Amino acid sequence: MAAQTLLEIRNITKQFGGLAALKDVSFDVTAGEIKAMIGPNGAGKTTMFDVLTGILSPTAGEVSLKGQSIIGLRPDEITAMGMIRTFQTIQLFEGMTALENVMVGCHCRMESGFVSNSLRLPSARREEALLREEAMAALKDVGLHTRANEIGTNLPYGQQRLLELARALASKPDILLLDEPAAGLNQYETGELSSLLLGFRGKGLTILIVEHDMGLVMQMSDEIVVLDYGEVIASGTPEVVQNDPRVIEAYLGIEA
Repeated sequence: MAAQTLLEIRNITKQFGGLAALKDVSFDVTAGEIKAMIGPNGAGKTTMFDVLTGILSPTAGEVSLKGQSIIGLRPDEITAMGMIRTFQTIQLFEGMTALENVMVGCHCRMESGFVSNSLRLPSARREEALLREEAMAALKDVGLHTRANEIGTNLPYGQQRLLELARALASKPDILLLDEPAAGLNQYETGELSSLLLGFRGKGLTILIVEHDMGLVMQMSDEIVVLDYGEVIASGTPEVVQNDPRVIEAYLGIEA
């Protein structure tokens, strides 16, 4: 049986005035794979993430998640459909514990209404207890459960990265978009991250990753799509991509 296409990107163009940050970009993400999107600085990778998650609207093109168009949806609506992202710059909530930061990621699945929560009705309290339990489980998944009650922004940098990952996982996504998750990590921390992501993929999570660490990308990606000046110049397995003359030229600035 053929693998299911979870995310379809078709002919996406995004213009800012006279500048085309993305030009007719098309590719698919298959359920259960780790797909990397790479390219030199300014290639359009983060712009593509912004389009996929509803932060930006494309000038042209279509994006479908599980067969349903997500163009025009708000970021929270896209999260509710099963796709969430992390950001290149860590975005934790000041003054909140690690557990509370992760519980924010769970709230997109809360069913209790504003009145129930305000009055602390039994249904809201039960749901809050369940979300606390699930948030703790997400912290355990990334090895931070013993630091649940520490202020998130006081954790070492590498653990703050893992805390962001736990918060994203707490929303129980079908597909996780990671924007430079290894930025600022040392070699040991990058190895830990790789092991974690491969483990999540093994449990059925689909991952689309933007990353400059080529060692990490080549080690764990099933497929890679390469952008340069907003266009797809290559795609395929790591072996195919790293030997593509257009990719070598884009990264090294030489004629292959």
